[in-house]
Amino acid sequence: MKNVLCFFLVLFFIFLPLGSQTYSDTDIISVEKNQDIVQKLKKMELDLLLEWSNRLYFLCGLNDLYQLQKEGIPYVMETENFYPYRQSDIIMQAGINGAYHSYLEIEADLMALEAAYPQLAKVFAIGSSLEGRNIYALKISDNVDLDEAEAEVFFVGCHHAREWISVEIPYLLAKYLVENYESDPAIKSLVNRSEIWVVPLLNPDGLEYSIHFYRYWRKNRRDNGGGSYGIDLNRNYSYNWGFDNEGSSSNPFSNTYRGSAAFSEPETQAVRDFFQQRSIQALITYHSHGQVILYPWGYTSNPAPKDELLEEIAAEMSERMEAVKGNIYQYGQAGESLYLTNGDTTDWAFGTYGIPSYTFELPPIDALQGGFFNAELEISSIFEDNLPAALYLIEWSILNF
Repeated sequence: MKNVLCFFLVLFFIFLPLGSQTYSDTDIISVEKNQDIVQKLKKMELDLLLEWSNRLYFLCGLNDLYQLQKEGIPYVMETENFYPYRQSDIIMQAGINGAYHSYLEIEADLMALEAAYPQLAKVFAIGSSLEGRNIYALKISDNVDLDEAEAEVFFVGCHHAREWISVEIPYLLAKYLVENYESDPAIKSLVNRSEIWVVPLLNPDGLEYSIHFYRYWRKNRRDNGGGSYGIDLNRNYSYNWGFDNEGSSSNPFSNTYRGSAAFSEPETQAVRDFFQQRSIQALITYHSHGQVILYPWGYTSNPAPKDELLEEIAAEMSERMEAVKGNIYQYGQAGESLYLTNGDTTDWAFGTYGIPSYTFELPPIDALQGGFFNAELEISSIFEDNLPAALYLIEWSILNF
């Protein structure tokens, strides 16, 4: 797994809502990555930010620091080495979130695609968030108003609020497909033979909170009571939800809190209900960071059925991405990475529907300054790397429909 860092930004408001996290009660620490320490860390509920030069970096509160000390894990305080402490005067050029989309901006741009390409693009509200924001899916097909017997492929972004780049890549995929339909015979062929569904923003409440209040916010905005907020939407799906209590947390204050029950959240319910009404052949869910392609299972290190097929598709996508500019997306089974995950999107889609399902961990850019923020100027470059993989999965779905 390729381990690199990425640049991040934090924006403060003077008054924060009750129960919110702030930088006043969190620190960034690093620990050496070795077998003994990793085994101890797997028992804890730390928020992993990044890996670099054989060290693991975490966002920690006071209780986390106490647990590290209790386990005898030596750590280095890294907070002052990271932005914004070092460069708090930097201001993004195009507004509070720069070139990245807010909820209202993605809403407007999806509607604009529908208006500009009414024969190819149609916007659907497939659900709404806790705070009442619509969750939009853009359908792309040559007869977009018809429900044809064609392969259907699903692309979704922003389960996790702080992963802003995960909104941009699926949106840019949708934009590319409709804008190049008439001029590129290969794109026209794919669109004519399939129904492509793009959900750029699954967690609109969390994204807005990340933009306006706390850049590192990960979950949705569920009020759990007792001063705790948020469910990790990528631990809230039903397949082996909470399995063996490893890979998600029952602690409402944890960043991997799985919720009170599988599909407790309206955001994941929207995906569940959508899949029940459709016949999806393949899925990509975009996250950051790590520059890797992961496939089921995540809840165990045991291989999944069709493991060879999952690996074969991942290898082909990785090869095509590398051919663009030489950037390598390593690939492998999610459960063989540092942490197990349960209740996530890909395990659910594969376990329930048997379809090839992939998590794309998008790359960070700046290898010196931190995690979960990509330089705005690199958005298009990251998309260019990812485009061949998405097109290949659409083609694969068509051929195997």
